[in-house]
Amino acid sequence: MIKKILIIEDETAAAVNLTAILRKIAPDFKVLATLESIEESVDYLKDGQQERPDLIFMDIHLADGESFRIFDKVEVDIPIIFTTAYDEYALRAFKVNSIDYLLKPIKEEELKQAIAKLSRLTQSENTSYTERINTMIADNKADKQDKQERAKVFLVHFKDRIIPLNIDDVAYFYTSNEKVTATTFRGEKYLIDRTLEMLQSQLPEDGFFRANRQFIISRKAVKDIAIWFGSRLSLNLVVEIPEKIIISKARVAEFKQWLTAVQS
Repeated sequence: MIKKILIIEDETAAAVNLTAILRKIAPDFKVLATLESIEESVDYLKDGQQERPDLIFMDIHLADGESFRIFDKVEVDIPIIFTTAYDEYALRAFKVNSIDYLLKPIKEEELKQAIAKLSRLTQSENTSYTERINTMIADNKADKQDKQERAKVFLVHFKDRIIPLNIDDVAYFYTSNEKVTATTFRGEKYLIDRTLEMLQSQLPEDGFFRANRQFIISRKAVKDIAIWFGSRLSLNLVVEIPEKIIISKARVAEFKQWLTAVQS
């Protein structure tokens, strides 16, 4: 039976709205906590002293990055209903233990249906539901292991041609005005028909890092790092960049860990 809820959401208004709808349609639900970042969420889920939720409502864009990174740091065998303002993440959501995927602003009827869906699974198909969760976790792990092999070459546009671009040649990916470009270590720039979110799911995680909303950078491209005000970092790359690359305070530890990790 669903009773205990964990909300992972960095927008106060969205969290308040979700809580208000839950109180209306399921007054016996108890919200254990509302967390705003990947770091907070990982700490909570790793802490054996915290009360275990029956269901997690998880926004995709958090203060320190995409919530999919939570699954890289801790195993989660709790059903999840993803909430987001964007519909481009549905496929990635269902690769983890997602029960449903709700677009913001969340509507009362859609939330009712999502909870009813989970209730049916847990009450009448308990064994098969558990197996489904375990299968999704296993598939997610396999998907992570396959990333190195899946993302070797991208097809990019160059004048009137399409050419193969090896990711080892890419210093960074950059988005501006709804266009994404790949810049090589030689300074060549190519339009690429993927969003940064799509690229992030396809690139090897030990080789590339989502620095902020504008940049995905290659580890080999990092020249040096400046300490920025507000405990942030400013990155200099070995190639010219269109604007400063700032690592937020919340993501500094994650960036340092990525930069110094041993590559597989």
